[in-house]
Amino acid sequence: MLRSIQSSLRRSKNLLPRRGYSSDSTPERKVAVLGAAGGIGQPLALLMKLNPLVSNLALYDIAGTPGVAADVSHVNTRSEVTGYMGEDQLVKALEGCDVVIIPAGVPRKPGMTRDDLFNINAGIVKSLCTAIAKYCPHALVNMISNPVNSTVPIAAEVFKKAGTYDENKLFGVTMLDVVRAKTFYAGKANVPVEGVNVPVVGGHAGITILPLFSQATPKANNLSDEDITALTKRTQDGGTEVVEAKAGKGSATLSMAYAGAMFADACLKGLNGVPDVVECSFVQSSITELPFFASKVRLGKNGVEEVLGLGPLSDYEKQGLESLKPELKSSIEKGIMFANQS
Repeated sequence: MLRSIQSSLRRSKNLLPRRGYSSDSTPERKVAVLGAAGGIGQPLALLMKLNPLVSNLALYDIAGTPGVAADVSHVNTRSEVTGYMGEDQLVKALEGCDVVIIPAGVPRKPGMTRDDLFNINAGIVKSLCTAIAKYCPHALVNMISNPVNSTVPIAAEVFKKAGTYDENKLFGVTMLDVVRAKTFYAGKANVPVEGVNVPVVGGHAGITILPLFSQATPKANNLSDEDITALTKRTQDGGTEVVEAKAGKGSATLSMAYAGAMFADACLKGLNGVPDVVECSFVQSSITELPFFASKVRLGKNGVEEVLGLGPLSDYEKQGLESLKPELKSSIEKGIMFANQS
């Protein structure tokens, strides 16, 4: 089964081939997963263990991490795995990190919005980012904890207070929106999903998620305006679809872990100097009047090398862009306000 998984990952255009990536030819890279014992954290830990670009995998959570680390460490791939549990061990998990992935927090339950998660997850993120600023201030930070539209601004404010903020090294992981848009588009257009690309811009909640199907490749001529509207709505409601399907027993953990692993892989490729690594992410941005915005980002040795523009939008997408701005602005301001309290 492991060989099958590795073979599938090698076939993905998002992962570099395993061949040729020995410890002698690949830079040493330490990756930490904060919240590694959770529903997203465990499959994410496994996927990062399978990534040949990772040499040291640090798994951290407030409980349960030793078991997860022991389990994952038996997988016969390059990286060494260490588990850390409790706040007193957070420093060891973070020291020397190149990439820190944060899926920590509580998941959504039926009837919950991302705003309902705010008070709990915001506090967790603020605490973890305070530690990151102290122990690995130069690491790329991949924020998965929801609501991303608010937790990324919280992280930015924490880093600013600590004097360590680098706008090029803080990412909101919106990759799941891209993954969903690709999957749904491929199914409706009846094209192989492996070759599909769909940019998704805006934010990472409800109507703030704006898939740009007018820019999707390959171009599908068989989709009506009604189809595009339905695909957009399904992409925006993808998280709710999973929450409801799991009937109160979970949220989008497996697909989120996959998306998080794909984005972390892109960050590692950028750090290693692989050219033309472009993915969508929620970052500090000036392409709209909002201080943070998700769009295509070129990744490199310093994190964000370039925030790319939106490109030509359809009338429907232009309307969607204007509609999302007030809600996204409110979420960003909410995060900033929380971070600056006491």
